[in-house]
Amino acid sequence: MSKKKNNVALIHEYLTRLGGAERVLKHISDIYPEADIYTLLYNEAKVGEVFPANKVYTSFVNNFPNWLKSKVKFLAPFFPSAVESFDLSQYDLIISSSNSFAKGVITKPQAIHISYCHAPSTFIWNAFHSYRKQQKKGNIGNFLILLLTHYLRQWDSQAADRVDYFIANSKLTQSRIKKYYRKDSVVIYPPVDVNRIKAKKSHKDYFLIVSQLTPYKNIDIAVEAFNKLKIPLIIIGDGPERQRLEKLAESNVEIKGFLDDETTVEYYQNCRGFIFAGSDDFGIAPVEAMAAGKPVLALREGGALETIVEGKTGEFFDAPIVELLADGVRRITEKTYDTAYIRRHAEKFSTKRFIEEIKTYINTVTTTHNNDI
Repeated sequence: MSKKKNNVALIHEYLTRLGGAERVLKHISDIYPEADIYTLLYNEAKVGEVFPANKVYTSFVNNFPNWLKSKVKFLAPFFPSAVESFDLSQYDLIISSSNSFAKGVITKPQAIHISYCHAPSTFIWNAFHSYRKQQKKGNIGNFLILLLTHYLRQWDSQAADRVDYFIANSKLTQSRIKKYYRKDSVVIYPPVDVNRIKAKKSHKDYFLIVSQLTPYKNIDIAVEAFNKLKIPLIIIGDGPERQRLEKLAESNVEIKGFLDDETTVEYYQNCRGFIFAGSDDFGIAPVEAMAAGKPVLALREGGALETIVEGKTGEFFDAPIVELLADGVRRITEKTYDTAYIRRHAEKFSTKRFIEEIKTYINTVTTTHNNDI
């Protein structure tokens, strides 16, 4: 496949599923429909309808055997050289959508590189010690992880220097960009498709979680709390924690796995409240729940502090402790919330707002950058 004659390239780490970061990329690609898209790993079966294969260029890592590509953490040593191998010499504007490696592309000197940062390489910076605790102690593997992480931190810092302008997805991410990369940034919140979710005042008895089932999401704490409360909890999502959570859950807790968007919206609209037990840099699911007019109970950390108005669109619990989460559920059940107010608040994070803000920002910095040359 020959490259199209255009001057815009988009970069994203992995196009192997459709999550929040991939939806950000989709909206940016709608602004630049002729842009070529580069990615380290690509799964056409999972994302081909949104990101057609004829627009996507992949790295050499994508040619590795499927059994190896499925273990992304083992590919980390290859990713720096893989992202640096992309030939972007024909492009004048490069926009990276990055959690880790995508910002490390090499561009021609006069090109402008704008990076929309979802998080500054969490696994080697702010969450490193949490990841390390999951490893076995005192073995050669743990020692090699320490060496690899040291190398990746050095590379990551150098990669950040290749970015001309950073956009952060939240004030929390902005603070981490400043701490780890010593770079300034602007905050543009991710797009949430609130228009596909209509607010509904009535509700059924269950609470709802929509999440990947991974350890840092703290879903186990929510399951234990609802086991004690005997209140119905429905969990939509899948991941490595699913089997353990199913064993932990009592009869009032139901794990549905991944569901299509239309069905998930129905669960948002009919729930009594939404539970957000982990800490994300932004967190799209709580905003989707608020678009349905439902209050959110969230851990008092991360992006939830920027999206939830305490006492009006939801409540917080102060630590990932079963009893504190259970107390938060009781507080929500005892209070009446203004459905219309919650919905109006969610609209502040709409897709329309995102597109307007990012177009304005890109136009401003490209004009200023070119005038300064």
